[in-house]
Amino acid sequence: MDILDLATSVDVGWTLVAAALVFFMQAGFAMVETGFTRAKNAGNIIMKNLMDFSLGTPIFWILGFGIMFGAASPFFGGFDFFADGVVGEGYDWTTLIFQTVFCATAATIVSGSMAERTKFSAYCIYSMVISAVIYPVSGHWIWGGGWLAELGFHDFAGSTAVHMVGGVAALIGAAILGPRIGKYTKDGKARAIPGHSLTLGALGCFILWFCWFGFNGGSTVALSGGGAEVASRVFVTTNMAAAVATVTVMCITWIRYKKPDVSMTLNGSLAGLVAITAGCDVVTPVGSVIIGICAGFAVVFGIEFVDQKLKVDDPVGAVGVHCINGALGTILTGLFAYYNGTEVEPLGLFYGGGFHFLGIQILGVVAVIAWVAITMTIVFNIIKHTIGLRVSEAEEIMGLDKPEHGLSSAYADFMPVVPTVLGTKAGETAARIKDTAPVAVEKAVPVTKVTTEGAAAADGHKLSKVVIITKQSKFEVLKEALAGIGVSGMTVTNVIGCGVQKGAAEYYRGAEVDVTLLPKLKMEVVVSKVPVETVVEVVKKVLYTGHIGDGKIFVYDVENVIKVRTGAEGFDALQDDE
Repeated sequence: MDILDLATSVDVGWTLVAAALVFFMQAGFAMVETGFTRAKNAGNIIMKNLMDFSLGTPIFWILGFGIMFGAASPFFGGFDFFADGVVGEGYDWTTLIFQTVFCATAATIVSGSMAERTKFSAYCIYSMVISAVIYPVSGHWIWGGGWLAELGFHDFAGSTAVHMVGGVAALIGAAILGPRIGKYTKDGKARAIPGHSLTLGALGCFILWFCWFGFNGGSTVALSGGGAEVASRVFVTTNMAAAVATVTVMCITWIRYKKPDVSMTLNGSLAGLVAITAGCDVVTPVGSVIIGICAGFAVVFGIEFVDQKLKVDDPVGAVGVHCINGALGTILTGLFAYYNGTEVEPLGLFYGGGFHFLGIQILGVVAVIAWVAITMTIVFNIIKHTIGLRVSEAEEIMGLDKPEHGLSSAYADFMPVVPTVLGTKAGETAARIKDTAPVAVEKAVPVTKVTTEGAAAADGHKLSKVVIITKQSKFEVLKEALAGIGVSGMTVTNVIGCGVQKGAAEYYRGAEVDVTLLPKLKMEVVVSKVPVETVVEVVKKVLYTGHIGDGKIFVYDVENVIKVRTGAEGFDALQDDE
């Protein structure tokens, strides 16, 4: 093997690895979208992300690749059905698979913005159309030797070609589809609808950040002749912009919402990645820092604007992340471009390059927005007026998992484990009942007529039930205090809820949460021998701090208690007769 063959093999190997990383971005998008939406739609979200890639792969091969990389005209590449990867000079199998995964990325962006109310069949049709025609046409302009490429438009890895295309389609789709039920009040105020798992959302964000090194770095298809140096710089600028955007969003939300917003900060990471994608090969680390800061501001105020001013319901912030920052990053490249490969060529306005290059960047952004907005408006309206775009109100309220996929729950049989702080030791209980043969209940418990007379036992003790709602952190001290006055039997449950204050005012992605359900501890005890007044006084002494959230105590009269094992009733049923 000569040195040229070796260099080619390295190029191809690196590009294929990068293609695999970009493919894995589907998992990242799936986790972000699932986590930022409600659990009743989790299976539907996963299915849509799966079908974006599975439908997009053959469609792009059959039609899209030829349109994107053909040489028929500067505006339309041409047709090369069932492409063999060779549609023009320099395009091969490696290009086919690399561009296939990019196409799927553009398509899947829309899933999150239209989540929780879109028909699955309608979404599949959209996914095929964008992969077959809409993405390939604008992709031809930018990457296939089209008119924007001839003008010198620079979009290294797809801030516009991929992310803005998907983001504009997301905006159009969500606007035509309409908001989720309950998203806006009658006077138009946005309500917060929190996602069900920030853990999944964060996992998706980290997956996407990791895969973005392939998304941006893989676009450096020539690792010989200085390409390796460019790839290294791409890694640095990509990572820098993402990190700085993340910190920027954390600071903004901390100031605006009084607390750092987790979901918005995760969006900040993605916004920085999207914004740097266009110019990651031509900007300096300082330029990437400035782009990251701009992306942080753009995503926060962009999501708020879309949600609260435009009244477009975008559950995951896809428009703010991909549309707004895709356009912003492409335009900022016209300000901060400093390199051309390994050579210094300051085309950016801030380095003395003038307005020409910046003007081309703006022209390209405007042209692609116009193309996608017009075509997607037509596509979504055709779907809406034929097979229908949105599920019924009843299906939306139920969640799409059941009516669309026959899935009772994406989390079937997944139940929270009882916290160990409660002192429950399953092994001890199992040891006591192991090898115990079942017996008829008539033999174990003398069957008597249940009456209310047992409520006042021989000693005249009254039966009372005390229910205590308090903070979970108070359990141990409360348990010890009750044990100190002779109350040992109790039922403890972890619950969520709020009092008449509806919980403390909180914000989710800039919208105020109507009711903040807080984790609480619910302890139930039935007392007879110990006066209920004593129990109440002890509980008050333990829980009182003088601040909102100390909890509440509810006292009920108990009609009767029956011990199943012995049949004892009333006062006697609550005594330890061992």
